[in-house]
Amino acid sequence: MTNEMLVKPADADWPMYRRTYNGWGHSPLKQITTENVAKLKPAWMMSTGYSEGHEAPPTVVNGIMFTATAGNQILAIKADTGEILWRYKRELPADMLGSHPTNRGVALLGDKVFWMSRDSVLVALDAKSGAEAWTVPVQDYRQGYYANLAPLIVEDKVVVGTSGGERGIRGYIVAFDTETGKETWRTFIVPEPGQPGSETWPQPGDEHADAWKTGGGSSWITGQYDPESKLIYWGTGNGGPWMGDQRPGDNLYLTSVVALAADTGEIKGHFQYHPNDSFDWDEVAAPILVDLKRDGNSVPGLVHASRSGVLWMLERTDDGPIKFIKGTPYVHETWIKSMDPQTGRVEYNEGTKPGTGVVGEFCPSFWGGKDWPPIAYNPDLNYVFIPANENMCTTMQGGSVIDYRAGASYTLGTQGNRSDLYIVDGADHIGEVQAWDLNTGEKVWTHTFESQNWGPLLSTAGGLVFGGGTNDSKFHAYDAKTGDVLWEMKLNSGVIGVPSSFEAGGKQYVAVQAGWGIDAASMQTRLSAAYPDRFKPSATVPTGGVIWVFELAE
Repeated sequence: MTNEMLVKPADADWPMYRRTYNGWGHSPLKQITTENVAKLKPAWMMSTGYSEGHEAPPTVVNGIMFTATAGNQILAIKADTGEILWRYKRELPADMLGSHPTNRGVALLGDKVFWMSRDSVLVALDAKSGAEAWTVPVQDYRQGYYANLAPLIVEDKVVVGTSGGERGIRGYIVAFDTETGKETWRTFIVPEPGQPGSETWPQPGDEHADAWKTGGGSSWITGQYDPESKLIYWGTGNGGPWMGDQRPGDNLYLTSVVALAADTGEIKGHFQYHPNDSFDWDEVAAPILVDLKRDGNSVPGLVHASRSGVLWMLERTDDGPIKFIKGTPYVHETWIKSMDPQTGRVEYNEGTKPGTGVVGEFCPSFWGGKDWPPIAYNPDLNYVFIPANENMCTTMQGGSVIDYRAGASYTLGTQGNRSDLYIVDGADHIGEVQAWDLNTGEKVWTHTFESQNWGPLLSTAGGLVFGGGTNDSKFHAYDAKTGDVLWEMKLNSGVIGVPSSFEAGGKQYVAVQAGWGIDAASMQTRLSAAYPDRFKPSATVPTGGVIWVFELAE
């Protein structure tokens, strides 16, 4: 795998998290079409040996599949037969905390496979044997840092971020040399005093002057890369603690997209989706890179379906600054009082923003209109597809002020806190898959589910959109033009994995990991407690990780 192959992948391959640097999640393969997808059947399936949430895409190059699973392991597999070539598993420290026990994939370059172990250690493996080439600690897990994202290869660097925004970390994005593992740059999402953006945090002498030290800003989903401008685009997470009145100011660069210089990591531009985040709205999913219309001209764009429920259209520039084009709610929202037509800055409706001892009631819920599951884009239709959760809201209140303790929860406080999930009165569904036409900026179709939807999406040149995410454990194929379900199959477990498509031996395959858990299961638990007549307990959704690979029947 070379840098040139990453910039322009072979049609048959799926070599990185979303296949291409622009993040489209689109396969140019079109052997499987709207006309024949009803003949899709399992080619092979394999148990991973673990039952927690499985979220990584099956990554495939030259007929070899590399995929990460729950259980802190990587598998190398013959992609057309399911034969295991090697298995690598890294044991976790005995004192490692257990939150979000998942992994979202690997990266490939040369003869190496790159992967983040959950204890915040970057691992480089020999692609043929699975033997360790090198490992490097990225951060001390005892301080609340952990990792579960797929790395991003940018020329001779492997770039990663961190989880732990719920534990009072100070988030960062960091690059390492792919050959040696030597750190080349590290950019903190929360600036220290004197750095650009620090003026948006409490100043020296203020009551909360040290808030930047525990300010959050995790970066736990893989970014995108523009090889022409040599800029990396990365989404950033929520603040720590959750209540923004304990860290007054806009709090850059939380809940933003940042543009980073690939050679130095310097922040060259940013756009903040909502200032002084108090809603737990991580905006870690990086926007896709796609051309957009602005003032009658085509401009390099960024498109992001935010956790706060807004479909953002932004303009990216060669030197870094990011300009606002348009923001359109894609689910029911109550928090926006106004949006500046020039800058996109939002003002909050009164009573929606929670605080310390202050109730806020807002829609969408703290899980958002869309959480981490990625959108997909079809360049032939110029449609973007969103896995959404509609009609869900939250009543939240921060409790007593939190005393920071390394590695401990740093979210709502203790005495007097609340976080209630509820459904809009009269709503008959939650989950949706939406299609938006980027030519017009309008929604063209919606497919609904009574269940919530946590299903990452895959677009293909065969006119299809694939995704799971519902509590009935089904994996679906939609008509990209109409949203009609053309094929579906009930799998062993709920499907919250990122789907991919590849070709081997002249045949197109669709692959996905099934394995219910993590926030999808947590949402099910909350819904069943609040609405027992409508939602069964999460335990009724089967667990168990299985890699599924589908082909057309002969």
